[in-house]
This record gives sequence, C-alpha cells and structure tokens, in this order.
Amino acid sequence: MSNSTTVLHVHEMASPIGPLVLVASSEGLCSIEFGTMESNRGRLVAWANRWFGAHELVPSPEALRPVHEQLEQYFRKERKNFDYKLDLHGTEFQKRVWTGLCSVAYGETASYKQIAESIGSPKAVRAVGGANNRNPIPIIIPCHRIIGAGGALVGYGGGLDIKIHLLRLEGSAAGNERTI
Repeated sequence: MSNSTTVLHVHEMASPIGPLVLVASSEGLCSIEFGTMESNRGRLVAWANRWFGAHELVPSPEALRPVHEQLEQYFRKERKNFDYKLDLHGTEFQKRVWTGLCSVAYGETASYKQIAESIGSPKAVRAVGGANNRNPIPIIIPCHRIIGAGGALVGYGGGLDIKIHLLRLEGSAAGNERTI
C-alpha cells in the first residue's frame, strides 16, 4: 500500500432494520449503507473512487465500535443524538442540506420546503430532495425525518418500510401517515 492510498475502515453490523455497512476514514464516519458488505461492495468502491481515489477497504470492527455502539443505543431508544465525528463528501450545496437535516429533532419531521428555507434556498425544494436522496450517512444525518408536502411519506434510500420503522422508533406521528 503506497502513501497515497486512503484506508477506509469498514464494518458490517446487524440492526433491527437489517445489516448496515459502516465506513470511516481517518477523519470520521463517511458512509452508512443499508444491506450487507457483499451487496454494497460495487457501490462503495465507486463512491470511494470518486471521493478518495486510491483506497483500500479494510475490515475494522474495532475502529468503528463507537459508532456501532451509538447506533445500537439509538435502536434501543437510549440515544437521540449522535456525537461521532463525520467526514462528509459531497457538493457544498449537499453539505448545506445535510447540515440542515441535522436540525430536525428526534421524533420530529420537516418538509423538503422547510429544509430549503432553513438553508437560505427557498426555491431549491427539488434540489433539497436530490441532496436528501444522496445523504451518505442515513440515520445519523436524519434524512428519514423529511416528508413530502401535506405530510405524505415519500421515497427513502433504504425503502419506505425502513423509513416508517425509524419514524415509529422515534415516536413520530409521521410513522403512522400514508405514503405516496
């Protein structure tokens, strides 16, 4: 491994919503994928090539133990906020949206329009939806808390069943709403 190769620590954990693949650089957590490492390998390699160039995916349960434990606490309803360092990779607009998502409190929801307004881009509702869809760290950056106009549940990267599960876990009334 040369000095220019980035080591990305990976760990697959079991959760109530199925397996999750955690990925961290030396700077912090940079990805959570729904599913197994095997089912996500191609997507992770393409993502890592884009943002890190030369890289090596290294199984590292110990390096990811703190985030694994925080996620387990969340699923047991013992944690409402995460304090693990993040290493976000995206456009400046996407990063603004992801920061805006973090302002939506546990058990609450917001619309795409509300997020667009909160980041100072009130006309960028569709772009906010696109950035929400590309959130690399679901659950911790709570894109599941974003709902459509009129309170309808709309798409989620992990599937609507997972979105509903997370909203119900947090006690959000939106977890009982209709989907479109």
